Amino acid sequence: MADHVTLADVAKVAGVSLATASRALNGAANRTVRADLRDRVLRAATELRYSPNANAQAMARGATSTVGLVVHDIADPFAAAIASGVMAAAGERGLIVTIASTLWDPAAEIRHVEALRRARARTVILAGSRFTDEESERRLLMEISQITAAGGHVATVGQQLPGVPAVLLDNLGGARRLARVLWTLGYRSFAVLSGPESLQTSEERLSGFRTGLADCGHDLPAENIIGTQLTRDGGYVAMTELLDREIEVEAVFAVNDVMAVGAMAALREQGWEVPRDMALAGFDDITTLRDIQPPLTTVRVPLAHLGRRALELALGPADGPEPPRGDEFDGPALPAVPGEVVVRASTPLRT
Repeated sequence: MADHVTLADVAKVAGVSLATASRALNGAANRTVRADLRDRVLRAATELRYSPNANAQAMARGATSTVGLVVHDIADPFAAAIASGVMAAAGERGLIVTIASTLWDPAAEIRHVEALRRARARTVILAGSRFTDEESERRLLMEISQITAAGGHVATVGQQLPGVPAVLLDNLGGARRLARVLWTLGYRSFAVLSGPESLQTSEERLSGFRTGLADCGHDLPAENIIGTQLTRDGGYVAMTELLDREIEVEAVFAVNDVMAVGAMAALREQGWEVPRDMALAGFDDITTLRDIQPPLTTVRVPLAHLGRRALELALGPADGPEPPRGDEFDGPALPAVPGEVVVRASTPLRT
C-alpha cells in the first residue's frame, strides 16, 4: 500500500494543506511549519508508510531554474509584452523562461501546466484571461496544488484563481471609464466587438462598458454586441458582420486592440473611414498601435510591468524572503492595476 500513498493522502490524514505537508516533510527555504502541525504530518506519514518523492524534494530545495509562462497566443502583442516583462525579471535572477500557448483552449492550458509540473518548473505564470468553465478550473487548481505542494510557485496575470497570487487588471473600471469618456466626446450610439463568453476578460470589459453607458443613462442593445475571437481576424469578421446588420452606430468598442486593428481593416475594405464614418476604440495600448493610422483611442495598461510584477509576486524580491503559497495566500497581494483612457484621433470630439 505504501507505494500508492501520495502526499495528498498524508495531508488529508493530518488535516493540513498539501503545501504544509510538503514543508513539514521536505523543508523549504525561509519557511517554517508550526511544531504541532509538523508532528501531525510526521505521524500521518509514519502511519501511512509514506515515502517522499525525490523529485518533489529537489523542487522544494529550488533545484530547478525554469520559469514556465503560459499565454493564450504568443503572436498576440498583449502576450508578447507580458512575456518581455517576465523574461526581464527572470534574467535578473539567472532563470530561464519557457513559453507555451494555449490558443484559447482551457484543456491545453491544463496540459501545459501538467507538463511544467512534471518538468519541475520552479515557477509557473498564467497570463491572460481566465476561463469561466468550472470543471477546467477545478482540474487546473489540482495541478497548481501539486506544484505548490512540491515547493514550486504559481501566479496569474489578469484574474485570480482561488488561493493563487495574482496581478489583477481592472478590466471593469477601465472599460467603464472609456464608455464615459466617449459619451463626453459626444457619441450616442455604440456597438461592442466582444470575445467568447467563456473568457472572463472579455466579459468584464463588456460589462464595464455597459455600466459606463448606463452611468450616462444609455442602454447598449443586445444586437449591438458581436462575439468573436480575441484576434485580429476575429475583429475583422465581427466588424464585417456589424456593417451587414446596418445598425446605426457612431462608435465601436473592441475589447482588445488586436481586434480593433482587424475592425479598422474591415472598415477600410468596405470604403468606411475612421473616424469620419465611424469612431473606434480598443483596450490594452499594445505597441503595434504606433503604426496604426489614425491613432487608436484605447485603455492603456502597463503590460511589461504586469509580467515583471507577476514573477516578483511568485518568487518575492530577489534578496527577500520566499512569499506565501497555497493555503497561506489570502487574497491578491497587489491592488488591481487600473487602465488609463488615452484619447486619440480615432475618437475625435463630435461637434
